Amino acid sequence: MGYVQEARENHVKKKVEEALRSKMKQKALKECDQYTTKYAQCAAGKTISIVWQCRKQAKELNDCLHQYTNDAVLEEMKREYMLQENLRGSARV
Repeated sequence: MGYVQEARENHVKKKVEEALRSKMKQKALKECDQYTTKYAQCAAGKTISIVWQCRKQAKELNDCLHQYTNDAVLEEMKREYMLQENLRGSARV
C-alpha cells in the first residue's frame, strides 16, 4: 500500500485527531503511573538538583510514556477509529 493511499485511509478530522491524542496521553499516564510516582517522590523538596538527582527516574518515565505516545500508536488509534466509523456507516444503510 502506498504512502498516499495509507494517509487517505487514516485521515481524520483535526478535532478527532486531538481527541485521539488526548486519549493516548491519558492511557500513557495511567499505564506509567508507577514511574510518575517514583519521579514525584524523587523530586519532592528539590529544585535545580532534580536535573541530576532524578535523571534515572525521569528517563524511566520518559521511556514508559514513549511506548504509549508515538506516531505508530496514534496511527493505530486512527485506523481503529476509521474502522468503527465505517461499521457505523454501513449499519445505517
